[in-house]
Amino acid sequence: MDTATLRARWHATTAAAGAAADRDPDPYADRLLAAWAEPQRRYHTTAHLADVLARIDVLAAHAADPAAVELAAWFHDAVYRPDRSENEERSAALAERALPELGIDAARTAEVARLVRLTVTHDPAPGDTNGEALCDADLAVLAGAPDAYAAYVGAVRAEYGFVPEEAFRSGRAAVLRQLLALPRLFRTPYGAAHWEAPGRRNLAAELDGLTTGPGAGPGAGPTTDTGAGPGSGPAARE
Repeated sequence: MDTATLRARWHATTAAAGAAADRDPDPYADRLLAAWAEPQRRYHTTAHLADVLARIDVLAAHAADPAAVELAAWFHDAVYRPDRSENEERSAALAERALPELGIDAARTAEVARLVRLTVTHDPAPGDTNGEALCDADLAVLAGAPDAYAAYVGAVRAEYGFVPEEAFRSGRAAVLRQLLALPRLFRTPYGAAHWEAPGRRNLAAELDGLTTGPGAGPGAGPTTDTGAGPGSGPAARE
């Protein structure tokens, strides 16, 4: 992953968000990029960060505060341990510490932290255009071409390699059923038009493979998020 491009984007985003001219954003970029490159990550990596930022570019016009949405993307999986359930809370707390140090005002800092916490559920309230943009950008991986979707599923399974196969399949299947039962996966007009149908096709195909393929069975695995690991909340998360 080209971290120089991400670093340049971090500089531009913090400036747009109102960072003080006399504060150096580089140390914060260093810490965030190091976090996104931690060895336990297989899906939640700098490549995922770059993908989410690219999707935010597509959806930026929908957001009331695109700079806050971009900052939330940087922080939303900054703390990530696949066996822990408080990743989003710890990531939001990190934003609440770092952004004021950069001189970003309290209102925008609070909005960034709120958006990070929203990725626990990916369920923005009607009219929450910032939340809709962030959540759609984060979930857009579900609408990838079949080979890209298969790579995503494989990377998620690798992150949860410590979970026994039967438990993983059971938990993952529960998440897929929950997602397919939602009236809408995507809330922005662009997401609804371009990502809803392929996303549902991918989820249905994966569920079919989990429930009819080798190793399929009732199991007693956890109900998990779209990362499909124990200790995660029951709602969709990327």
